[in-house]
Amino acid sequence: MIHAVCVLVSITMLIPFLWMVLTAFKSVPESTQVDPFIIFPTVWRTEAFTAVMENMNFMLLYKNTLLLIFFRVLCAVLTATLAGYAFARLNFKGKNVMFSLVLFQMMIPSQIFIIPQYIMVSKIGALNSIFGLVFPGLVTAFGTFLLKQAYMTLPKDLEEAARLDGCNIPQTFVFIMAPLARSSMVALGIFTAVFAFKDLMWPMIVNTEKDMLTLSSALAKMQGQYATNFPQLMAASLIACLPMIVIYVIFQKQFIEGIATSGGKL
Repeated sequence: MIHAVCVLVSITMLIPFLWMVLTAFKSVPESTQVDPFIIFPTVWRTEAFTAVMENMNFMLLYKNTLLLIFFRVLCAVLTATLAGYAFARLNFKGKNVMFSLVLFQMMIPSQIFIIPQYIMVSKIGALNSIFGLVFPGLVTAFGTFLLKQAYMTLPKDLEEAARLDGCNIPQTFVFIMAPLARSSMVALGIFTAVFAFKDLMWPMIVNTEKDMLTLSSALAKMQGQYATNFPQLMAASLIACLPMIVIYVIFQKQFIEGIATSGGKL
């Protein structure tokens, strides 16, 4: 019974993806027809894929999006693992207050930070640049909490043994503790990659030039005010989501291990 419920829920979650795939091969009238509702296209068409490949520079969009994902993952994992280890293993003045601020930041909607972040990026002249895209993800409160939980699960005997062998705090962190938290780092990297890939509002605000568009912002511009070519939109969405599918397939094991061992929730 439990497996039957899980299969049913999984099928329900796959329906939007299947609808996207089927709509990409329909004609425009079929994609908007309601009565009778057409599930499968009467004729499987590829004109939508041809049109979006001709009208959209996917190589440029992929480059901007992959650069955004790479630098956000790099910065998030680096800062989160350092901060997480400090909060989990080190004793310093004001640690509880500082970590409370981290938790408090997680409770605030990210949209509240858009205006001050935009002003900061504008003041340093980083609009319409990769750094401007990456800026909100330089430090992540969620990643800090996730890595702190991961380091807290590791036994203290490892640190004590390292100190007996003459390791100082940086050496203990680099050679002993950080490698043991690798699965949580990979999980954080996957989370950050997904969040960066789905980020729509910030790229549309900070980058207005056509050469700096990401996949999400380019897809948003395909929606018209009065009418939308849904087959082309779904075809472009299907092409755009391929990198995330590949990332998940490659790192599926680390993704599950990181969540299971760190106690984090998405």
